[in-house]
Amino acid sequence: MKRRNFFKTACGLAAAGPAALLLGTVAGERPPLPAGIRVLNPKNRTPLSLIIDDSTCLVNMAHFAVPQFAEVFPDQYLQDWRALPREIPDAFVRRFGEWCHGHGVKGKFSIVPYPACTGWIDRFIPGWTKRELDRSLDLVRTLMVPDWDIHPEMVSHTWAVDTKTGRPYPERTERFQENWGYSEGKSADELAVYLAYALRILKNAGLPCEGITTPGGFGSQVLAELARATLESCRAVYAAEIPHYFRHAFEAGGESVAPRVEYASDLEGPDPRCVVSIIGCTGDWFGNWDGLQAGSADRFIAQDAKSGRLADVLRRGEPAVLVCHWPGIYFNGEETGFRIFQEVVRRLHSGFSNLMWMKLSEISRYWAAKELTRIERRGNAVRLQAPFACPCYTFQLDERIPSDPAWSCGRETAPFRRTANVLKLDRGRWFDDGRKAILCFDLAKGENWVRW
Repeated sequence: MKRRNFFKTACGLAAAGPAALLLGTVAGERPPLPAGIRVLNPKNRTPLSLIIDDSTCLVNMAHFAVPQFAEVFPDQYLQDWRALPREIPDAFVRRFGEWCHGHGVKGKFSIVPYPACTGWIDRFIPGWTKRELDRSLDLVRTLMVPDWDIHPEMVSHTWAVDTKTGRPYPERTERFQENWGYSEGKSADELAVYLAYALRILKNAGLPCEGITTPGGFGSQVLAELARATLESCRAVYAAEIPHYFRHAFEAGGESVAPRVEYASDLEGPDPRCVVSIIGCTGDWFGNWDGLQAGSADRFIAQDAKSGRLADVLRRGEPAVLVCHWPGIYFNGEETGFRIFQEVVRRLHSGFSNLMWMKLSEISRYWAAKELTRIERRGNAVRLQAPFACPCYTFQLDERIPSDPAWSCGRETAPFRRTANVLKLDRGRWFDDGRKAILCFDLAKGENWVRW
């Protein structure tokens, strides 16, 4: 069973199509966009990101989770879990993280707080020494955090935990599995308490966090409540300005995979709020969630980079967010999933010159600014009222600008520098081809002006 089978298992709405699955979400406020102005991708490039699920410190989630899943679904989880390694070593984390950093790769790396009920990452995990756990956490903080968002994937990713006692509920049924029935019928407040419990464990372990990942079908039948709970819990525990979450993945088709900015409110007030839903665009075609089914780079992108799921999404100009599972990348020590990922990155970089790897929090901030900034044309100027600051904010004017523009916010003013190559756009630079102008700058929170 695919634990993130969004269309069939989690919601039962496959016949209605992907769009119907998001009807429970609440968009909130939106300012109008004037004619002749269009907000583009950052630096006019297309964002890329890698979502890594089922990762944590030391523990191989597949080894410990399979028997717990099999307790509820004995006919569906028949893997020989005893043959799977119990640990994914830090040496592999270092090798993976250093390779990704050297190739500019960014994304999201889950840290399951109470991995498969083995132990607590902010205290100790039986089977490993406290020193080994501390070293593993330090590796995540120093190597992974600069390029990767850290998410909890609920509390255990297996049995639901009573937040009053810290122990799994005694009932051993689907109803008390996080991946399946536990979230059904829960209010936003109830879900927020559960999410905050997971977030506090990461905070105790000294890890930063601006979002959450849902395991399996968690939250799939209470989408509006899940979004609200993410907003409230991430703000309460981490004071996250723009919380985000990963719940949905569309592996095929023409449905948009652009982020959804939800519950936007108080955009020009003292406390602007929103939460962003990040949409994955692939399945796990690296090594599956248990590290037992080798995938293929061809499912992501062809050798010539002209076809495949990623090529289709990138040509639409939408963020291409790849989805994988940590046990499948490690592939029980064979690293098959890692090698497939390396080949996918090689093909992407050889076939496209306009890509930009980003963390999920960076994509979320950009999309919040893209959709929620009020833009007004005033003569030879554009006024932008931004609820959130945003680096490399990029917009297009459907006309020629006859003189060099300048940006200002409060008392700060800076001229733009012209570039003749649109691929060289960066903060503080602008491009004009005689028909349109594209400007890229660091948008400040509050009132901004672009004048010429």
